[in-house]
Amino acid sequence: MRLHAYHRSSTSYRVRIGLNLKGLDYETVPVDIVAQEQRGEAYRGKNPFAGVPALEVDGRFYAQSMPILEWLDERYPDPPFLSGDGDQRFVARELAYAIATELHGPLNSPVLQYLRDEYGQDKAGVERWYHHWLAKTLGGVEQRLADRGVGDFLFGAPGLFECVLIPQLYNARRFHFDLSDMPWMRRIESACLELPAFVRAHPDNQPDSGGGA
Repeated sequence: MRLHAYHRSSTSYRVRIGLNLKGLDYETVPVDIVAQEQRGEAYRGKNPFAGVPALEVDGRFYAQSMPILEWLDERYPDPPFLSGDGDQRFVARELAYAIATELHGPLNSPVLQYLRDEYGQDKAGVERWYHHWLAKTLGGVEQRLADRGVGDFLFGAPGLFECVLIPQLYNARRFHFDLSDMPWMRRIESACLELPAFVRAHPDNQPDSGGGA
């Protein structure tokens, strides 16, 4: 099992967490997205979406982080990413997909670069854009967590939601987003970052972490 990934990519980060929670051995194959390696012919031949991550298993390439996490949960069901009754599984999906679908699109690297190149936005302008979308979605997530009165994890142990949340909070901090009024998420973040699965998945602990975007 080989994970083609970039250390600071939030989608790569979430799959690393998932693989670690499942206790799976895998080799990391760095893909330099700053140098546009993912757009090269060699990589596109394996992953036509020209992005990271891609999980290589027995010669087959699986793309897109959320389906990869679901595939992992189906193939390696213990421990589960989704547990509890139908309502609990819905809540986990609702919060995970809110982050994955509402934030990845407007906040990924090509969009931010487009803002700089085509619209002349400086660092402050890009951060305002970033903060706008973070506030919209993370505010809703925080309210859901508060309404449910969650503890260290959404439902007893880290799962799908935590796989998606922690990388997004890492990126939020990189862009100086104020999380001080989001204590429920910060509590989950603190608990997760104490666990080996999350420590090993952290961008700073990846083989390509010497560079960065």
